[in-house]
Amino acid sequence: MFQVISVPEGDFFFDFVRHLTDWIKKARPAKEGVVPSLTYQVFFMKKLWTNTVPGKDSMADCIFHYYQELPKYLRGYHKCSSEEVAQLGALIYRVNFEEDKTQFPNIPKMLKDLVPQDLIRQLSPDDWKRCIVGYFNKQAGKSREEAKLMFLKIIFKWPTFGSAFFEVKQTTEPNFPEILIIAINKHGVSLIDPKAKDILITHPFTKISNWSSGNTYFHITIGNLVRGSKLLCETSMGYKMDDLLTSYISQMLTTMSKQRSSRGNSN
Repeated sequence: MFQVISVPEGDFFFDFVRHLTDWIKKARPAKEGVVPSLTYQVFFMKKLWTNTVPGKDSMADCIFHYYQELPKYLRGYHKCSSEEVAQLGALIYRVNFEEDKTQFPNIPKMLKDLVPQDLIRQLSPDDWKRCIVGYFNKQAGKSREEAKLMFLKIIFKWPTFGSAFFEVKQTTEPNFPEILIIAINKHGVSLIDPKAKDILITHPFTKISNWSSGNTYFHITIGNLVRGSKLLCETSMGYKMDDLLTSYISQMLTTMSKQRSSRGNSN
C-alpha cells in the first residue's frame, strides 16, 4: 500500500524518516534472518494554500504551484467552462512544447494531457484541436513560464483553487449524493457534486468542532458538539484528510492568536 505522509511541523526531516522506518519495522515484523527492505520517496509540495497568489512568487509558481494544480485540473475536480478549458489547454500545450507547432496534428491524441478527463467528450477531438490552436495563436510569443502563470491566474478565480480533493462515500446526508468529492482548502471543507461539480455546501474551519479518522473512514462534526451535525464518510484517505484539516485549523488558530495579541498591544 502506498501512502503519502506529511512531515510534522517542527520535526527535523531525517529524524522523521528514522521514526517512520522504525515504526514500519515494528508494524511489519520480518522473518528471522531477513532484513526488511524499506523504500520511500520525498515529494516537495505545498500543503497549505492560505496565502497563495499567482505572480507573488514566480519561482514557486513555476516549480510547485503549476505542477501541483495541473493533475487536479486534468482529473476533472474543478467546474469550468468549455472556453476556459480551451484556453487552459493552449497554455498547457505551450508549457509542453513552447512555440513548436509541429505537434498540432497530434492534439486529438493528447487530449487527456490537455483537457479534464470528464470533459473530453463534450467536443469532437478535431473541434478541441481547433479551439486549442485558436487560443494558442492568441497567446503568441509567450514563454513557458508566462504560460504557467497565465494558467494559475485563470484557476485562481475558482473557489476550488488550491484544494486537496478526496472522493468519499457519505452515509449521513440524504439530500446529497452518496458519492461526494470533498475539497479542503483555505475556505474550509467543501462538499462537491462529482457530476455537476457544484459546491453543495462549504463548512468554514470556525464551524468544525471535531473530526476523526481511521483506515476506512473520516468523520467531522459541524457546529456544537452536542447539537451539531455529523458527516460520516467511507474512505481510505481519512489519515490524509485528518492531517490536512489539523494543519489548516492549527494555522487558523495561530493567526487568530497573533491578531488578538497585536490588538492587545495596540491598546
